[in-house]
Amino acid sequence: MSADAPNQSVEQSAVQEGASFPRAARLLKHSDFERVYKQGRRHFSSHMTVFYLRQTEGGARVGFTVGRVLGGAVQRNRIKRRLREAVRLRRSALKGAVDVVINPKKSVLTAEFQAVVEEVNSAFGVIAKKLVEK
Repeated sequence: MSADAPNQSVEQSAVQEGASFPRAARLLKHSDFERVYKQGRRHFSSHMTVFYLRQTEGGARVGFTVGRVLGGAVQRNRIKRRLREAVRLRRSALKGAVDVVINPKKSVLTAEFQAVVEEVNSAFGVIAKKLVEK
């Protein structure tokens, strides 16, 4: 291990900061995605469309849909990794029981990561504000 390496791994520090993205916080079932698409609301931004639906119980869950139109497997996986990290960093902005599906655009690949993080943060802020209004 070099002298420049941190004493803790990145995963350990993320968990300690409370910025993890556990399996329970992910939207995984096809039926859940369908319900959010059909019954939920939408928020549009420059790099993604965010669908959301209030739930009666549980915490916030986030899922991603990255279709083949966005590129090959390598590009799609890179998009998902970037979005997962952005959500992990900003998940605390989501309050209450809500299911969120993020549908990215191809521009997520070339955008600065900080811009993607800020866009996720603003989308979560809009969702939180709209859910309070209801």
